[in-house]
Amino acid sequence: MIRCPYRAVARHHGVVVGETTAAVRVDHGDRAPELWFPLDDVRGGEAAVVKGDGELAGFVAFADGIEIELVDDRDSRAPVVTRFPNWGDAADLIDILDVQREPDNTWVGETRGDWQRPVVEGSEILGKAVVAAMRASGGRRVVNANMFFLRAADAHQPVPIELRELTNGRTFTAYEATAAQNGRLCASGQLLLDATASDVMRHTANAPEVPGPYDAEAFDMGVTGRELRVVDGAYTGDPDAPVGPPVIDAWVRFGEVPNDDAIHAGLLVQFSGHMSIAAALRPHAGVGQDQAHRTLSTAVNAINVSLHANARVDRWLLYRHLSTFAGDGMTHSECRVHDEDGALIASFTNDCMVRGFATAAAGDYKSSM
Repeated sequence: MIRCPYRAVARHHGVVVGETTAAVRVDHGDRAPELWFPLDDVRGGEAAVVKGDGELAGFVAFADGIEIELVDDRDSRAPVVTRFPNWGDAADLIDILDVQREPDNTWVGETRGDWQRPVVEGSEILGKAVVAAMRASGGRRVVNANMFFLRAADAHQPVPIELRELTNGRTFTAYEATAAQNGRLCASGQLLLDATASDVMRHTANAPEVPGPYDAEAFDMGVTGRELRVVDGAYTGDPDAPVGPPVIDAWVRFGEVPNDDAIHAGLLVQFSGHMSIAAALRPHAGVGQDQAHRTLSTAVNAINVSLHANARVDRWLLYRHLSTFAGDGMTHSECRVHDEDGALIASFTNDCMVRGFATAAAGDYKSSM
């Protein structure tokens, strides 16, 4: 049981029946989390079906038909609304990426499964490897990281990162990184780190000319404490949505992040696997993200990311996802990350699988790649 740091609002047929800043969240792992409101903050007693006891004495849980929203009011210009139940909070992402060295010399963070589909995202594994490498190297910056994602990993179990040092010189350090679970290799890649040097020359690609974050459309991806705003509302799971170019521009910002370059880099990389498949689907009528793991077998198979500067993910970052190829059951995307001033912070490519199941029943969305 943890205290929810956001304002929670419960509605029944559009009428507010509960509002509080003192709700508590109870996670169960294998089923949806619960949100409990203090009884004093409930206005519609008929909508409350469960009264808590023990630690939850004085709290009430609502029926399934009650709509609950979590509202982050820290930025008055654009409050962030997240529907409950949701995956979790940005603080949970940080705990996952905040890997520490274990006695067996692997690097392990916290685990957190999604009760709907408890599969670890490939970009999360790569983000953990980035954090591990920066810590193992004594703080050098990852300048390039690549990883192949070979099989699905269970989000309810640890996914240890093992680093094998390839070189460690005055300027560059390189590691091979692997992630295994129950003796089965899930991911493998390499990371190059640099002590960096003063410029001999400098140029960067310009940021795309797109509306700023407050002129983009908010999108709820189920993570509180992280703002996501999509230019032109281009990210949608609806297969009947209007088609458009194979591009999705998304502004991303985290609320509170430790002053730790490795965690900022890991969070930047963790988001790199989220939208490139959707960008590839966008020009094609009749296909959409909602079909993933049900009638479409989709997965990020490989990511290659270059970090051009230390990231600050608690400031707005613009992710441009450009799909340059789709065919033969694969997609390729070339993507860039700029800060709000237009500076190029990172570049990455994704190679992904998009294939149809033989029948809709063949797709197990809880475990399929």
